[in-house]
Order: sequence, then C-alpha cells, then structure tokens
Amino acid sequence: MKAIVIREFGPPDVMRYEDVPDPQPRNGEIRVVVHAATVNRVLDVAVRRGAQAQRGVELPLIPGVDCAGVIDAIGPGVTRWKIGDRVCAAGRMPLDACSEDGSDATGPTGMMGIKRPGGFAEKVCVPASVAFALPDGLGFHEAAVVMRHCPTAWNLLVNVAALKEGEWALIMGASGNLGSVGIQIAKHVIGAKVIAVAGTRDRADMGLALGADHAIDYSTQDLRAEVLRITGGKGVDVLYDNIANPKVLPDAFHAIGENGRLVTAGAHGGPNVLIDFFHLYDKKITIRGMPGSRDADRPKCFAAAAQGKIKVQIAHVLPLSQAVEAHRMMEGDPGMGKIVLDPSMG
Repeated sequence: MKAIVIREFGPPDVMRYEDVPDPQPRNGEIRVVVHAATVNRVLDVAVRRGAQAQRGVELPLIPGVDCAGVIDAIGPGVTRWKIGDRVCAAGRMPLDACSEDGSDATGPTGMMGIKRPGGFAEKVCVPASVAFALPDGLGFHEAAVVMRHCPTAWNLLVNVAALKEGEWALIMGASGNLGSVGIQIAKHVIGAKVIAVAGTRDRADMGLALGADHAIDYSTQDLRAEVLRITGGKGVDVLYDNIANPKVLPDAFHAIGENGRLVTAGAHGGPNVLIDFFHLYDKKITIRGMPGSRDADRPKCFAAAAQGKIKVQIAHVLPLSQAVEAHRMMEGDPGMGKIVLDPSMG
C-alpha cells in the first residue's frame, strides 16, 4: 500500500510517499481502508517539525491522528464489526493487542499517528474498541473532521460549561475549526444565544453564516463594550476560548457576567494571559480547562452532523500523495479551514 512515512524531523519535505507492507490486524483489531484523514497544526504539522518532543514521537512513523473509511479485514476475537462497515477512529488507544472491547488493555496507550501507525495511509489497523460507526448521510471527509473537533467542542460546552438553552455564549475564533463547531453546537444543538468573535470582519461574519446571533470584529470594535451592549449590560454566561490571545482574551474575560464560566481546550495564541482577579471573584466566575472528549458524545456529534445541525469547514480535500503540499498550506495560513487527505484519490 501507499503511505506517508517520516524518518526524520524537519520541513514538509521530510515526508515521503512510499510503498509499505499492508498492515495486518492483530487480536481485537480491525483494518480500515482510509477515505479521509485530517491535517492538524499541532498533532501533524508540529509533530513533523519535531516541536512536540514531549509526546515521545518514535520514528519512523506513519502520521495521521484520525481516519474514516471502510473495514476490509478483521482480526481474531472481533465480532462487533464486519467487513464493509463504515467507521471512524482517532486519538489515544491501546498500543498492544487486546480484546475487542478493550477490557483487558493494561499496557501502554498512545495516539495513532504518534505512537502507532496513523491515517496517512491507504490502510490502517486500529483496536476495535476505539472505532465508531458512521451514520448514513455523513460522508467520510466530514466524518473525519467531526471526529477530530466536534467531541472536544461538545465536551466543553455541554458537559464542562453546562451551557443552557437561552444563555449567552461568547465564541472566540469564530472561523477556526473549534470556533466554528462551537458556534453550531451552542446555537443549533443547545439553543443558546451566540456572539461570534474574530479578528477580521470577514471571519467574524462567518460566525453569522453558521448561526450566531451577533458577530464582533475585535480589530475594529471594542469587544467588552459590544458584548455588554448586546446583552443589555448582563455579560455572557459562557466564554468559549481555545486560543488564549493575550491581547484579546482579557477584554473577553471582562465580558463574562455573574456566575459565568470560561472553558478552554487550547492555548496556541498564548499561553500566558493576564486575568483580572477582581472581576473573577466579583462575578463568581469559574475557569475550567478540559482537553479531550468523552466517547459517549461521539455518536451524538455524528448524529448532529448527519442531521445538518453541524457543518464542518473543509478548505481543501487533497490526495494522500499531496501531503507535503497540505502541510505547506497549513503552515502558510494558520486561519485556514480543515485540510483532508483522501488516499482513495491517489
């Protein structure tokens, strides 16, 4: 099969499009013919540069921390899946062979594409316990992006922030992947009132197109003043931020109202931000960081996407052979929507 292989850290050109042996599923594993794998700024691009040493990346490596496709082979002990099933898998998983439900997995775990072969290949083997069925009506490209971003946004807004119908949510980074998904979950799934925020008018208005009630361009508008005007002086109930921009987040923090909640799963614009502790305790604000997601939420995310409540932002779909170009594009435009690699395209 064809796969992308990294044998040394460095610029995009260190990735090679090569022939490698087809992987064979071990006990409790399935093999997926990959139709989609997303390109991620940290888990793919930064890993390839060698900027994620703390993750213990082992070379040579087939990258790609997620995949969506069709099962074409089943390992011993697997009964929950059958050949032809449409599935998606991502994230941390057992590294050693285990039972199909993972109940006897006592060994090390790690992310596919970092500690075990990933989705930048025509085929990949994953534990049966980490695969999720795709609903009818949800394509592979969309499913891979949903798998990557929606469960994190869902966890932050539904479980951690406990955002309620009718509450105000301030969504930072409106045009980004987590921001655009957060807008749609807050508005179309929860029924909250949503204010989208971005650093340009065009990107802020993307939030309106996704369902936000209001949009603020912080490069030309006073963020705190606009939020207080929109909310009638009350401030927002939830601030959803995954950027930690030190020039913007302090103003957004001042727009949080009584008993408000700030939730985040990222800090790529920071990480150090000044917080006004007078406002923190005067308004009885809760701040919670929560990376990752809950497995129980993934089917809910897939169902919401299949129903049209969540539409992921895909900027480009490229064949696997153009992975080097995909990495160059991602590095050249940090604000770009998602890039998906499709090995079935060649």
